[in-house]
Amino acid sequence: MTVPIATYRLQFRNGMTFDKAITLIDHWKALGISHLYASPIFSATDGSTHGYDVTDPNAFDAALGGREGFDRLAAALKAAGIGLILDIVPNHMAASLENRWWRSVVEWGEQSPYAHYYDIDWSRPLTIAELGKSFDEALDDAEIEIRLDEAAGNLALGYYESNIPLQPSSYSAVLDGAPGTLGAKIVALAASASAQEDDAFHHTMHTLIAGSSEADRKALASFLAGLPVERVKAAHEAQAFRLVHWKTAASDLSYRRFFEVAGLAGLRVEAPDVFEAAHRLVLDLVRDGTVDGLRIDHVDGLADPEGYLKTLRDAVGPDVYLVVEKIIEEDERVPASWPIAGTTGYEFIAALAHLFVDSSLAKALDAAYADFAGGRDYASILRDAKQLMLDRNFEGEIKRLAALARSSVGKAYEAETLEKALKALITAFPVYRTYGTREALGADDRKILDGAAAEAAGTLSGDSRKALDAIVAVLSGAAEGDAFEFRSRFQQVTGPIMAKAMEDTAFYRYHRLLALNEVGGNPAEEEMSVARFHAAMQRRAAEQPQAITTTSTHDTKRGEDARARLYALSEAPGVWAQAVSRWHGLNAGLITTLDDGPAPEPAVEWALYQALAGAFEETSATPDAGAIEALKERFSAYVEKMLREAKMRSDWSDVNEDYEGAVQAFAAGLLSPDNKAFLDDFVQTLQPFARAGFVNGLTQTLVKMTAPGVPDVYQGSERADFSLVDPDNRRMPDYPAMAARLEQTGGFPFDAEARASGQAKIALTARLISARRAAPGLFEDGDYQPLEISGEASGSVVAYARRSGDAAAIIVAPCKVLGILEKGDIDHAFDAIQVSLPEDLAGRSYRNVLQGGAIDVGRTLDLRDVQGAPYVLLITE
Repeated sequence: MTVPIATYRLQFRNGMTFDKAITLIDHWKALGISHLYASPIFSATDGSTHGYDVTDPNAFDAALGGREGFDRLAAALKAAGIGLILDIVPNHMAASLENRWWRSVVEWGEQSPYAHYYDIDWSRPLTIAELGKSFDEALDDAEIEIRLDEAAGNLALGYYESNIPLQPSSYSAVLDGAPGTLGAKIVALAASASAQEDDAFHHTMHTLIAGSSEADRKALASFLAGLPVERVKAAHEAQAFRLVHWKTAASDLSYRRFFEVAGLAGLRVEAPDVFEAAHRLVLDLVRDGTVDGLRIDHVDGLADPEGYLKTLRDAVGPDVYLVVEKIIEEDERVPASWPIAGTTGYEFIAALAHLFVDSSLAKALDAAYADFAGGRDYASILRDAKQLMLDRNFEGEIKRLAALARSSVGKAYEAETLEKALKALITAFPVYRTYGTREALGADDRKILDGAAAEAAGTLSGDSRKALDAIVAVLSGAAEGDAFEFRSRFQQVTGPIMAKAMEDTAFYRYHRLLALNEVGGNPAEEEMSVARFHAAMQRRAAEQPQAITTTSTHDTKRGEDARARLYALSEAPGVWAQAVSRWHGLNAGLITTLDDGPAPEPAVEWALYQALAGAFEETSATPDAGAIEALKERFSAYVEKMLREAKMRSDWSDVNEDYEGAVQAFAAGLLSPDNKAFLDDFVQTLQPFARAGFVNGLTQTLVKMTAPGVPDVYQGSERADFSLVDPDNRRMPDYPAMAARLEQTGGFPFDAEARASGQAKIALTARLISARRAAPGLFEDGDYQPLEISGEASGSVVAYARRSGDAAAIIVAPCKVLGILEKGDIDHAFDAIQVSLPEDLAGRSYRNVLQGGAIDVGRTLDLRDVQGAPYVLLITE
């Protein structure tokens, strides 16, 4: 397998096109990047901001430059010696009429050659959750009519801008009594139409309509517009689909969706012909050498991830770099049988937190948060969030599971009893999913299932308790027929429920330390230590040494340097709590009292101060007014998302305008120039945390570049990145400014000005990638060994070694430095630190990668002898 040296994640769309990307190649070369790691680039819905709503996996998006633009980019990358990794989306496609496959399914129902491409329950009509009210209400309000869609060449149910195609077999009833000859000609043509020759039919229809007189077209359009309500309703009932209120998607959708997004339909790539159809272009790109690697989006959404990955590996060969987006919980392992390099690295972010969070003060932080915000512990918040998902957001999925369970376990249990047992089991599930196929569940998965079942059993009694045992028996044993279908669907639904409950609900309800509210992390984790970080890295070196190591992605909740700063709050919970108390008093006049309580409530107020502390890039004593105004707009978007994702007093599906307006006014008031007393206090309080954050940010970069795995630089994070959650973290970075900073870094600056400008980070990034290029085997295959540290401030240092054969590297970096910084300059605070070296690392000469020159090392490495300490990277000569 060809393993990258370092990747650069680029978000296409939002101004980034293939030709724009070409202009960044010199910047990537200067950084030393080996591979461009591109977000989805295939055709997506019009105006898509992310590309995961694919409409055609076998065409490049015209908005990015189409095939010609891609070919120019591919040629330019090849000439520069930079490889290409593509993000592909096998789990779902856009449930949009822009998607030719989906349009065919809507129009022809089960007759469509693409009907089996999607997970659709064909025991009933396909639901299209697009209406703002029920169909009958929309029809009575004259919002729905039958139209002649001249551009598409068909009859359609029109709803505002949408034209949903009618099945040709229904044309004759619709056009009965139509004036002129055009209607009769359309009926005659439709009579011979077939789903297999769909394109030919629409082409002929379009030609027929275009060739008719304007008078005939107008007469037919007028006839259709004047059809009585009963006739339009009958036409709707004759279709393979039903138009329904968008709010019913959670309870009554007839197809598997991505998470809770009705606009993304689950794709059945486990079917060989669907796999081939959905991968035709990307496999061509791999086979002709244009593409070197693939990132598999949401692998847990597939019916059989292992089967898919083995099929993909067979198709691309052994040398293509494959990674999967998968969230690993606690002690979970990526199945060793998966033929991949590893994951996209969320678990690495969670491991990094162990370096920076002072868990010895966790109880003080807990107490401070509880005193101010009240509320419950994180475990109960997550449990409530799961139950909300089960009862409301995924009601339809649970009903379908219960029906499948009844078919699998027999008719002894009523659907309601099975639903209760299923909800208890899913609530207790500690990971995103298990990976059973037709055989009995493997030992690791059985352990997970049995543990969840034991916990669920404690909440059940009577028939529901017995139903749980029956369900577990089906989920754990060999499975065929209905039992296999049940197991597959169960495994596909536990992940979305976990994700939406945790990442998109609980993370926005529990605000103790927002830096830990990160994908793959545990916001309430208390036992955090450098020793645990070492254990995670040793495991990583053994299990997935070639996986991606990342510190930011398009899905992380905040920029990596925002997290690095907020980690430091754990070192001074008292200071933070006192500050929040002061700010609460200063901003009391901005709080609105509503019938259901204050807005913002204390927990949200605490969260707003922390979120603002992470995003506040300008931390000088006199912050720039223009920068604050720009932040105000970005912060407002974040506040909206924060409140709606929490689903407490407002929600995406039920917006509480009074509450949101009051909280938005509070947030805007925090950044108002009229609120000088608060802003002055806020900036002054923030400064020591910001200084510690810059140190943490550099350590984070040094560790990412030298720990096991392939380091990824998320766009713009080569400099300090204080982004908020998406879409803020998908903004176009200021590439000219970053290129200028990189050009200015002749040496390796660590002074305060360089740290604050991001120049130190970008210089460090380039220097470290260069070191990886010079010793690829060491970092690709090297083991990981923690090193013992002694001396004053040893609790604020992490040290480890990488070894491969005779090659070795020694890495030392500062962490938990808030108290040290308060005492003075960091540059000499670690002079007393000594790093003990094992025999095979001692008595050797090393190159000082960061500062240049060489150093001879005995059994102990004294940091006072290393220029540039406490940031140290030594590699054997």
